[in-house]
Amino acid sequence: MPRHDPAPHRIQKAPMTRGRRRFLIICVLVLVAVLGWALETALRPALQRTIVITSGADNGIYRGFADRYAPILKRDGITLDIRNSSGSVDNYQRLTNPDSEYEVGFIQSGTTSPKETDQLQTIAAVSYEPIWVFYRGDTVINRLAQLRGKRIAVGVPGSGLLNVSLVLLGYSDVTRENATLLEMDALNAYQGLESGQLDAAFFIGRPDAAVQKMLLNSNLKLMDFAQADALVQKFPSLSKIIFPRASTSIVNDLPRTDVTLLAATALLVSKDSLHPALVYLLLDAAKTVHGGEDYFTPLGTFPNLRTEEFPIADESTRYFKSGRPFLQRYLPFWLASLIERRLLILVPFMALLIGLLQALPRLVEARIKKRLVVWYREIKSLEDETWRNTQPTSAQIAKWRVEIEDIDAHASQIRIPHRYFEDVYALKQAIGVVRDRIAQVAVKVKA
Repeated sequence: MPRHDPAPHRIQKAPMTRGRRRFLIICVLVLVAVLGWALETALRPALQRTIVITSGADNGIYRGFADRYAPILKRDGITLDIRNSSGSVDNYQRLTNPDSEYEVGFIQSGTTSPKETDQLQTIAAVSYEPIWVFYRGDTVINRLAQLRGKRIAVGVPGSGLLNVSLVLLGYSDVTRENATLLEMDALNAYQGLESGQLDAAFFIGRPDAAVQKMLLNSNLKLMDFAQADALVQKFPSLSKIIFPRASTSIVNDLPRTDVTLLAATALLVSKDSLHPALVYLLLDAAKTVHGGEDYFTPLGTFPNLRTEEFPIADESTRYFKSGRPFLQRYLPFWLASLIERRLLILVPFMALLIGLLQALPRLVEARIKKRLVVWYREIKSLEDETWRNTQPTSAQIAKWRVEIEDIDAHASQIRIPHRYFEDVYALKQAIGVVRDRIAQVAVKVKA
């Protein structure tokens, strides 16, 4: 018995055209390419293991932050590659370069003019950066306008301090035309004040930093910003903060009064291409390092999202609303990131697979029905011919009988699952109907 269904006599299937064959080949190649890409992505390491961060000057506030982040990230297998810089402006320029290897950095609020094309995002505001002005002499200075005609250190090129100090002095009409503005680092500025080469100097940093400790315990005077409220109005990126009395030394009562200072905000910023899982790890590190109370803020003030310098990372918004993602809360980071990455591939693949599994029975049924429909069409064609031909010859009737018996024989050879046998017998009933019709025609012809 033949294993394949024979071709029908009356209705022949058109052969596949060259264009259709080419189209099917292209579809198969595209499908293979997509599956290959998906497999390569699935086998690729789940996540990078190194973050390159641009920090700040050696022994500076930003370098100190980065040094504290490094061991926290190391617990999750992430190496923080710390690169020094000249400061906030330098960090901004590095991060906005799309070809640079730098991915994360600290930027001081108010030191840049962000653009939509920067492709940067704020992970969090992490700390106040107090701005200190120390000066020499017996006269009390509490307004920047009093520094006209003085020798003033204003920071180093590439630093946020240089930008902020020049803006603040400009508000008070202190310029290079009526004062001597010198660009130098903190240590040289301190030595210049002590030696008398400088009259005043701008500094930035936390009170517990080495240079700040030297300054606060020296005989130099700390300026109280009497116009702080007005300056913050003109320069919204700054905040007004209070350095409490005796914060330096309770024994010596230093300082002897509360001192009003201005402060920039340190922002942890990244390229918007940084992997979301790494953003969550950096947020955890920032919370550990900056979440405590200090001279200027109560417990839990930092990190926060109270900044408008750069767009806020979506992951940061979710983190401050509901914490780390579910898997990262209960699984080791490497395992959580592995599962999350694989899910990006497995979920759509499983959805496709389930869809195919659901569609497969219908496709099989349609295929089987199609095999039966071909023979139904043959029968219908033969029956229509018997009705159209009102005066058939004996030879024509004999031909019809041969055809109907041939269809019956072929129908008996159709190989289909048992559950479709009723469809086969329905086909045989249809064959019987046409056979009876031919017999009736034959009787009429004889009569």
